[in-house]
Amino acid sequence: MDKRYQVFISSTYTDLKEERRAVIQSVIELNCIPAGMELFPASDEEQLAFIKRVIDDCDYYLLVIAGRYGSMDKDGVSYTEREFDYAVSRGLPVIAFPHGNPDDIKFGKSEKDPAVREKLERFRKKACTNRVVRMWKDAHELPGYVAQSLSSAIHTHPAVGWVRANKVASEELLTEINALRKRNDELESALASLNPVPIIEDLAGIDEQIRVYGKALHYDNNYRESWEVTATWREIFGLIAPYLNQFPNEETVKSILEKALYGKATEGKEIDINDQLFKTIGVQFQALGLISIRYSKTVMGGMGLFWSATPKGQRLTLEVRTVRTKVQK
Repeated sequence: MDKRYQVFISSTYTDLKEERRAVIQSVIELNCIPAGMELFPASDEEQLAFIKRVIDDCDYYLLVIAGRYGSMDKDGVSYTEREFDYAVSRGLPVIAFPHGNPDDIKFGKSEKDPAVREKLERFRKKACTNRVVRMWKDAHELPGYVAQSLSSAIHTHPAVGWVRANKVASEELLTEINALRKRNDELESALASLNPVPIIEDLAGIDEQIRVYGKALHYDNNYRESWEVTATWREIFGLIAPYLNQFPNEETVKSILEKALYGKATEGKEIDINDQLFKTIGVQFQALGLISIRYSKTVMGGMGLFWSATPKGQRLTLEVRTVRTKVQK
């Protein structure tokens, strides 16, 4: 079938009009459907809620970053960053296009407030971590970069897409297929929970300690330093346990751990757990029979690794995160 993909284009608005036009033209030439709030850029919570519904219907997410952070909500977070976070939470394939030389951007198109520039740099770093990134310096470079990166994403992460109504099967047949697919996912999940965890000799116990380490980025003087903190496996599991019933993807779990360990390890503004160590944490919890990690489809048709608690993990969650009474009996 002649399938077309819908692509959400996110950026600040007034300073990137030319760049947005270049990206939109490239998306159209790839026979995709561009989506973006050209007439109603997000500037309040009501418009952001509407934009989230638009993102729900999209297959891919393109982010263009230059010298502006954008309009902010009451919490001091830009609506552009809110859009990005929502797209990531929905499991959309994300392609970031940050400006290659931010210092060369015209003063009139750059943030003047040091605190806002700091937020922009933090957002830029987050958006460029663990995903496809193409640097650009001029609007004329963007069409080629967009065409190459989006074509590659469509090939490696095929999404649901859209087809004309007269080219799809009847609604009744589609409903039946969706019901069968849902049932298949339920059976696969049940089967995974029945698979016995292999017995591993000398496996570290839940109350043994592990040294967690990584790098901390300090924005006040822009340098990185090593950090580490010691915690038991029980403590680490307790930090992520309440979130596992939401079936978070691996990137979300890593972010939860980083934020939870932040106060214990360093006064830096941003913290990164060593990636190899994070993988070890996942393997250890699997070996302890506490979690299941599955490579599965996202809600938008892509693929990703998702964490969930096993029945044993759910029991431990109740043990480590319930509040005990302080009333004397």
